[in-house]
Amino acid sequence: MTEKNAARIYKKVEQAHAQQERQKAKSDPKAFISLAVARGYGFTVKNFKTQLSQLSDEDVAGIFNPGIGVR
Repeated sequence: MTEKNAARIYKKVEQAHAQQERQKAKSDPKAFISLAVARGYGFTVKNFKTQLSQLSDEDVAGIFNPGIGVR
């Protein structure tokens, strides 16, 4: 496997992981908001979807797993 192919595969895995984290947040918004607020984010139920869409993949991963973000 060439480095280019490996990088492409890694990027796809990274994107899939980020998508899973976003789906996890959408499936239980109240739990996600509680985690986000505990980590200093100003989330509310009213504007949850807008706020979630503005977060980077790293931020979403960091809310669920502090210290372990998307690489």
